[in-house]
Amino acid sequence: MPNLLIIGSVWPEPKSSAAGSRMMQLVDVFLQANYNITFATTTSKTDNAFALEELGVTEQQIKLNDSSFDDFILNLKPDVVMFDRFVTEEQFGWRVAENCPNALRILDTEDLHALRKGRQQALKANAIFNETYLFNDVAKREIASIYRCDLSLIISELEMEILKTQFKVPEAILCYLPFLLNPIEADALEKLPKFSNRQHFITIGNFLHEPNYNGALYLKESIWPLIKKELPKAEMHIYGAYASQKVNQLHNEKQGFLIKGFAEDVHEVMQKSRVCLAALRFGAGLKGKLVDAMQNGTPCVMTHIAAEGMFENLEPNGFIEDNPENFAKKAIELYKNEALWNQKQHSGFEVINTRFNKTQFQNNFLEKIKVSIEQLHENRLHNFTGQMLMHHTMQSTKFMSRWIEEKNKN
Repeated sequence: MPNLLIIGSVWPEPKSSAAGSRMMQLVDVFLQANYNITFATTTSKTDNAFALEELGVTEQQIKLNDSSFDDFILNLKPDVVMFDRFVTEEQFGWRVAENCPNALRILDTEDLHALRKGRQQALKANAIFNETYLFNDVAKREIASIYRCDLSLIISELEMEILKTQFKVPEAILCYLPFLLNPIEADALEKLPKFSNRQHFITIGNFLHEPNYNGALYLKESIWPLIKKELPKAEMHIYGAYASQKVNQLHNEKQGFLIKGFAEDVHEVMQKSRVCLAALRFGAGLKGKLVDAMQNGTPCVMTHIAAEGMFENLEPNGFIEDNPENFAKKAIELYKNEALWNQKQHSGFEVINTRFNKTQFQNNFLEKIKVSIEQLHENRLHNFTGQMLMHHTMQSTKFMSRWIEEKNKN
């Protein structure tokens, strides 16, 4: 059985974030392919962390800037190492390359951090997003990390295009791998609450993720007052893990704008709600809140940023609007019109079953890994940029890490 080491930026929390769900989807693919999996991270476990050991996954706490990791990985002898986001590759990639040079190195980008950062900067500057914002300092680090790895997992087709056209990254080291979901069966659809059994609006998202707080603030200040004026009995329910004081300060009973905090069961709260609102003004990747909504038959009104990469040429499960007045207008229409609501609900089911069908992607992914392992030497030989970045970056990272390790001993 092949050995897989996953170096996580955090312990996966599938109930808290789309990133946590994504990680569990990847773990499931490798378990089905009979990999021995070790999940290692420098972070402490939280109450929301998934119990990986129940799946037969070995859990390992590791230290940053500490040579104990070298002993650990030499003993483990992984065939494949997967880094969760580029920061973990920066921290441990050089150690993996030194101690296990023949291990296939995979980067799960989760989403393009550089794209999200650039959009956030453009929003702050009240400017139109362009290459000036895209080619930021995070991009320099993230693209270097992609080149140093043998394969990078890209969750969105738009991000694949950005990497190939604007950053000129070779397609050979990229792998499009969106959310890997089970199809929604007909009998499950029949059990979902109907239009008349649902009420109120919902949005959900981990508040450690800055776009989610910004989206909630945008809803409260610019969109919700317009909806509330037309639908005085409706409420806006905001769910999300790790709500800080500034998030909780948005709570206003009189306005029907309610911060609900962590949702133990996203399916339960989605199925009670009539319409989901995704008012994201910056971000990247695929949005887990839209997947949650579609799986539970809850139509959405969303911005173009929220909708990005989800629908391709299929009908969305609602409306895509950036202007706050139009956003509110479509939300009201969807909330009141049962026939329209049913139509958009059906579109969501089609998107899940057509665009994110697990079986459609996982076999191709595993085959790509197999071929990449077989052609490892040849592929690395042809990725001279990756070799160059590995040589220079690895040396600077290595000696900085060694210096920190020595400093910590004093």
